[in-house]
Amino acid sequence: MLASIQNSTNQELVGFIWSIADKLRGPYRPPQYRRVMLPLIVLRRLDAVLEPTKKAVLEAKAKYEAMGLEGDAFEKAIAKVAIGGDAYGTLRERQQPLYNLSEFTFQKLLGDPDGIASNLRAYINGFSPRARDIFEKFDFDSEIQKLDESNRLYLVIKEFCKPDIDLSPAKLSNLQMGYLFEELVRKFNEQANEEAGDHFTPREVIRLMVNLVFCDEQDIFKQGIYRTVYDPTAGTGGMLSVAEEYIKKQNSGANLGLFGQEYNPESYAICCSDLLIKDEPINNLVYGDTLGVKNAKSKSNNFLPHDGHPDKQFHYMFANPPFGVEWKPEEDFIKDEYDNLGFKGRFGAGLPRINDGSLLFLQHMISKMHLSPEVGGDGSRIAIVFNGSPLFTGDAGSGESNIRRWIIENDWLDAVIALPDQMFYNTGIFTYIWLVTNKKAAHRKGKVQLIDGTRHFQKMKKSLGNKRNELSPEHIAELVRLYGDFEQNGVSEVESEGQIEKRFCSKIFDNREFGFLKITVERPLRLNFQVSEERLSKLSEQKAFQDLATTKKRKDAQVQQLEIEMGESLQNQILDALQKLDANKLYMSRSEFEKDLNRVLKQAGLNLKAPVKKAILSALGETDPEAEICRDAKGNPEPDSNLRDTEIVPLPDEIILPLPLGYDKDASVNQLVKLVKEHCEEYLKVEVLPHVPDAWIDFDKTKVGYEIPLNRHFYVYQPPRPLDEIENDIKSLEADIMAMLGEVV
Repeated sequence: MLASIQNSTNQELVGFIWSIADKLRGPYRPPQYRRVMLPLIVLRRLDAVLEPTKKAVLEAKAKYEAMGLEGDAFEKAIAKVAIGGDAYGTLRERQQPLYNLSEFTFQKLLGDPDGIASNLRAYINGFSPRARDIFEKFDFDSEIQKLDESNRLYLVIKEFCKPDIDLSPAKLSNLQMGYLFEELVRKFNEQANEEAGDHFTPREVIRLMVNLVFCDEQDIFKQGIYRTVYDPTAGTGGMLSVAEEYIKKQNSGANLGLFGQEYNPESYAICCSDLLIKDEPINNLVYGDTLGVKNAKSKSNNFLPHDGHPDKQFHYMFANPPFGVEWKPEEDFIKDEYDNLGFKGRFGAGLPRINDGSLLFLQHMISKMHLSPEVGGDGSRIAIVFNGSPLFTGDAGSGESNIRRWIIENDWLDAVIALPDQMFYNTGIFTYIWLVTNKKAAHRKGKVQLIDGTRHFQKMKKSLGNKRNELSPEHIAELVRLYGDFEQNGVSEVESEGQIEKRFCSKIFDNREFGFLKITVERPLRLNFQVSEERLSKLSEQKAFQDLATTKKRKDAQVQQLEIEMGESLQNQILDALQKLDANKLYMSRSEFEKDLNRVLKQAGLNLKAPVKKAILSALGETDPEAEICRDAKGNPEPDSNLRDTEIVPLPDEIILPLPLGYDKDASVNQLVKLVKEHCEEYLKVEVLPHVPDAWIDFDKTKVGYEIPLNRHFYVYQPPRPLDEIENDIKSLEADIMAMLGEVV
């Protein structure tokens, strides 16, 4: 928990506010409390901030309206009065414009119990535009009506006016209020744990991500440095807040720009509230869909159906995109960008399958990296949380595999940290932090570090939804240490089955070790042929043979009938010709059979088209491992598709990345094959030919794949217990069962 939240005063405030929430029970279920409490907390804080200048603001409003001042000029003038200056003064105790032009305050609202609902709406509508927008995103107007109808509105407002809840700047600084609000957001989200995972990442996970990203970062601690932090799935702003807290704690003189985008209106409102409360810019937080929606219908509430920060780059980026959520709503927009812009857009490397769009967010973030230090840029660092799917889902050449290939071959993947299961509120699955950067330290270049943190956790005293495990500060420090040490077979002490043991928790790999070649191994087609009655009957099942007795004419019935009759006649002629061949003879050579076939067809005066001949060969031929190999016109063996197989071959040790291979489906493999042909043929010689000596590789079908089998690298074999021990346990259980049965009888 944040140090400021540990302050007893703040703890008391949290307790008072929580007790007010309990008064909502009845009209609201506990998971719904936040719909009322969070907007009211924001409203009470803003009321306390503006109270000292309320009278001056109302006087200035009358004055400026009489002067005919309006628009931006009016807003700027009023804002200066609201923060303690005047229209021409320079006093700026508050940096972000904030004012309220209504006659009401919280205390004045209590003076008219019967009109409190309409007065509260008037009060909210009197706020400056950005503050008013927050309450619109909260959809607080509908809650006002519900509270009023259930006779809770006056009661709750009255509670917020008590001296016990002093949210004034004199009592709480902007930073302290920010901590208080974040703590309340966390508690309310935990209360609503059945849906919290959609927009709330556990704070200890965020702290781990932040500590990993800033590990060994030096520039951020320079006095007066300006750096940007970005979250494309900002949620309630937790990642932005923790990143800011970390930097400010180390370097209070740092200038930070916080940027984000969020498509959920309530989450967006909470995030904006946090920034506004701390007097930080909220213009950089965009309400909209980061990936993009084509022909978006929802354009109300300033919803932006595309990237809200185009052409911007950021120094540090964090994200927890939705796990396993399909991107069908964004499909048209994304595919248009992919088809039309390629690598000039965000998704040039490829598109993942439609049911999981998490890798799209990582591509989006990579597109916003600063140029690397090697070419004169600042470079960027990214931390993003995934489930296991992006590690290995997708075959070689698929969208997911190509995205992994693009990231790894460009030497951007720095590390992957496996987290324990049951860490998130709405899922118990294992999750993984990917660290991506274009500013690797020299000793990390060309390498990827894998860290097994699955046993670094402690059990929670009380479960919250699916969340039963948590990271302690010691666990976070240990995982950061493993990352910073960058050690092959780095050891850490972990608990396993109640015992503390040392395990390898860090491994280092070359980039190429995650790549592989998927080669197609062919075997020759071998067929025998026979004109038996059984095989002749199969000819009528062949489409090309059936099509002889069909017609494409649609208008003239007589012509249709004539064509059908002519086709049936040709079918009979073919069957008659085939029956002149020896029905008992089994041909072991296709070329020999074709000679006899052509002879009887010529005798019958039949000149058949290639598809019909192919139908005859298909019907009369059967695979036979003892038959001769079928060859094409150039004498090359034809492959048997039924015997076709694929092999996974590691990339050659000496190969240089990136590979000379494009990312589109039709990319030529010629240059790649030149580099790997000898390597693949050696693999074939050792691994395949001893079992099937007639096999060969079809290099034109070669594909490249990338996967990150993290679990495989950290698997520790556990030998089964001795059979005698298992037998004794079974006998013991049997004895117990018999004893219990004896008691029943």
